[in-house]
Amino acid sequence: MTKASRLLAFALLSTALIAPPAFAAPDSDPAPPPRSDGKSGKKKQSEQRFRDGYRAAYATIYERGDYAAGIAQLRALGRDDNASVATLLGYSHRKLGDYKLAQAYYERALKTDPNHVRTWQYYGLWQVEQGNRERAQYHLDRIAALCGNTACAEYTSLAAAIGGAGGSY
Repeated sequence: MTKASRLLAFALLSTALIAPPAFAAPDSDPAPPPRSDGKSGKKKQSEQRFRDGYRAAYATIYERGDYAAGIAQLRALGRDDNASVATLLGYSHRKLGDYKLAQAYYERALKTDPNHVRTWQYYGLWQVEQGNRERAQYHLDRIAALCGNTACAEYTSLAAAIGGAGGSY
């Protein structure tokens, strides 16, 4: 291990010990986007439409494995600035083999929400698929810091992929 690697590992560990853990909302029900339409009834309808549309896309992708249709449904929401939406777009593009676009969506998600655990997991899996195990390890360390432990599903999945056991998703 080089001196730079040891310093990076120490910095990550220090951050993990100092920073309080952040917990991500389940991706099957993301927070609705803020709207400033001024009317609470319309706002609630807009939020509900967003949630319903996201859940439908989520089911299309995870239950039916239809990534192209899921991408179309997510784009129709017009909210790729939402971390959960951007992450799911990245996941779908990765599954379709469009690694450049997947990377762009993962980075957009992390720009929107740097504590989005699922994004760190999926982007780490992307790193593994690209042969970047050292970068994937960085993502794994970030997940441990965000989860506050190494028992969360996102951590165990990425750890298995890094170890060659093939994590899920």
